[in-house]
Formats: sequence, C-alpha cells, structure tokens
Amino acid sequence: MMSPTELHDFFRNDRFAEHVGIELLEAAPGRARARLVIDDRHLNAVGVAHGAAIFSLADLVFAVASNSHGTVALGVNVSVSFMKAARRGALTAEAEEVSINPKLATYLIRVLDEDETLIALMQGTVYRKRDALREHLP
Repeated sequence: MMSPTELHDFFRNDRFAEHVGIELLEAAPGRARARLVIDDRHLNAVGVAHGAAIFSLADLVFAVASNSHGTVALGVNVSVSFMKAARRGALTAEAEEVSINPKLATYLIRVLDEDETLIALMQGTVYRKRDALREHLP
C-alpha cells in the first residue's frame, strides 16, 4: 500500500496530466479525486469542453485509485458516457473502487461540474501486475 503522499509524488510524474492542467486533490486506497479548470485550450470546435479533456481528467483518477494499492495497474477496458456539455469552470473527477482481486480491479469514475451536475460517467477495469509501483518511482 502506498501512502497518499507517495501517490501524489508518483503521479506528479504524469507529464500528460500536468500538460492538460489536471490537479490531483486526493489519493487514498481505491479512491482518488482531481480537478481541471476548463479554459480555451480545452474547448472543441463548437465551444464546449473536448471529450478528450474530460476523459483525461477521469483517466487520471482511474490511474491513481487503481495504483493506490502499490501494485502496477494498467487499464484494459474503459467505457465513458458524456451526460452534459461543460463550457467553463472547474470539473472534478472522483474514482471509487467497486471490485478488486489479485488480477483485475474495476472502478467507477464520476466527473462533476461546479454545481455537482454529472458531466460524465466512466467505468474502467485494470490488470494488476505483480510489479511493485515503488520500482517505478523516479
């Protein structure tokens, strides 16, 4: 098991999440929460938050929650449904572990806007390798 501080330190090395502007807020065993403030770079051609920006936010909390047990976990399947367009403001994603065994684990991720309106819902499954996450610390 990794401490919340170790998880934060490890995922600071996620260069793509940093590039997109995602801020990791909380990390705990089987759970994570992060935030993304939508600005012009996150908008698609019709002026709403690009699905890839929303997915990236959801994917980071999925990664943090699934790797929180200290074992390398890699996504093998995800499904995302977009419920409502987001235009501006902050989005928050929360991941929750719903099932775990030695090889597979499944997570439910909710993306909410500032009014707590559901923007997207993602379900993801990871394959849990035998490698310790600590072996991949910078």
